[in-house]
Amino acid sequence: MSNSELLIIFISLMGGLGLFLYGMNIMSDGLEKAAGDRMKHFIEVLTKNRVMGVLVGTLVTVIVQSSSATTVMVVGFVNAGIMNLTQSVGIIMGANIGTTVTAQLVSINLTALAPITIATGVGLKYFSKSSKIKKYAEILLGFGILFLGMDLMKEAVKPLREIQAFKDLLLSFGSGSAMDTFLGILTGFGITAIVQSSSATTGILIALASTGLLPITSAFPILLGTNMGTTVTAILSSLSANKTAKRAAIIHFLFNLIGTIIFGVFLSKLTINYVLSMSDDPARQLANAHTMFNVVNTLLLLPFAGVLVFLSNKILPVTEDELINETGIKYLDDRILETPSIAIVQVLKEVLHMGNVAFNSYSFAIESLVTHDESKAFETFKLEKTINMMEKKIASYLIKLSNKEVSLKQREVIDSLFSTINDIERVGDHADNLAELGIHKFENNLFFSVVAVEELQLMSSRVSKSYTQALDALSSGDYSIARRVIEREGEIDLMERNFRKEHIKRLNEGLCSPEAGVIFLDIISNLERIGDHASNIALAVLDNNIES
Repeated sequence: MSNSELLIIFISLMGGLGLFLYGMNIMSDGLEKAAGDRMKHFIEVLTKNRVMGVLVGTLVTVIVQSSSATTVMVVGFVNAGIMNLTQSVGIIMGANIGTTVTAQLVSINLTALAPITIATGVGLKYFSKSSKIKKYAEILLGFGILFLGMDLMKEAVKPLREIQAFKDLLLSFGSGSAMDTFLGILTGFGITAIVQSSSATTGILIALASTGLLPITSAFPILLGTNMGTTVTAILSSLSANKTAKRAAIIHFLFNLIGTIIFGVFLSKLTINYVLSMSDDPARQLANAHTMFNVVNTLLLLPFAGVLVFLSNKILPVTEDELINETGIKYLDDRILETPSIAIVQVLKEVLHMGNVAFNSYSFAIESLVTHDESKAFETFKLEKTINMMEKKIASYLIKLSNKEVSLKQREVIDSLFSTINDIERVGDHADNLAELGIHKFENNLFFSVVAVEELQLMSSRVSKSYTQALDALSSGDYSIARRVIEREGEIDLMERNFRKEHIKRLNEGLCSPEAGVIFLDIISNLERIGDHASNIALAVLDNNIES
């Protein structure tokens, strides 16, 4: 066979693979849109029940059509604190089972349906006005393109039957020798690591098997390698994540490595004999072997989930700095953006976290004013920098999220959170102002009258209650709490006006020094502004029904 003929085969194979992956991506998008907020609920049912984790992992992977995508999502979930390592084990195992659904689909010869589903999908997508029907149209369209790509791959590899050297190479992987088995595993690993999709590699193998080029004896070692190769995506994704997320990627690698060793050394012949007895179709044999590997591997290793977590901690030990509670960003991860319903929950958690940091800053500032403790003021200054950093990162994340395909309701929540983080940042600014006043009061040895201290404590307690309740309303979506915050804002405004009059009266009577009096007036002005921002947060809850 000439070089030009080989080039044509390669181009045709890559074209078919491209259509296969594109169809899988369209079908995945359609399934994910159809699932909608149910993706969020799949994750919410996660408990320490490992079996439930496996079921959730399987369902999510069936929706996103990629175990690599699910595992990358898991890395993001662990990084953002949505789940712990033990919970991630079940999801990872379920992802491996879920990805076999694609192999089972493409092993069935449904090419004749491809033109029908493509035509139906296009018709529904471009002529239907229903957004719900358009989602299902994408599923049909992707399904058809996927099988069209599969058919092109099958046609592309048919001429390879004429190349004896190529046939001998494929057959050698099934010789049973340790070296040939290892080379088969290495081949599967290499291809999957390059294309970043075990489903794509399995599709190529099924195309070769369908033309009689790849018997199950030769395909099985390569298949084991594809399961190893799919771990590369999660490992690469975890490089930018925290150490806990890196351990999740290590668990994924260990799970597939141990399974590959067990099947490669002990269960290879048993698996091949079993799938041969189930079907005479080489493509079906390969798909069944793929499913059997992942199901049996899960059944064998699920009871040892704790051992996998232990090993991951040994490979990447826990350090002292991990045990320190971080003040900065905790819940955001770009990997979660692909699932907007979950990303919105996480960004709301981060906004609440930012709100609590701002409250701590405010508390330190008030303490510095009342107790003359200069160190508390410096704590406020440190937290102010953190609050500014958090606002920038949350705003950047919200922009990325708003560029995803989100519903009208989700977009309203995103827009409202933009204004909320601005209000929280302003609370941090006012806390910073209060701390500066505290420093000035301390450095100049200024003191307030007993009445002024009582008024300051009364007003600051009202503001504290208003602000914490605003955060409670933001967390729970409770309208009644939000309304109480808004009502109290008027009370705080009135308090500020009355205290201002009373303090000016004390100044005129010489009961307070002018310099201390100016500081007092600045303090109650800042407190009143914090009350305004608390009211703004509550209004955002009422206007957009923000809830976790």
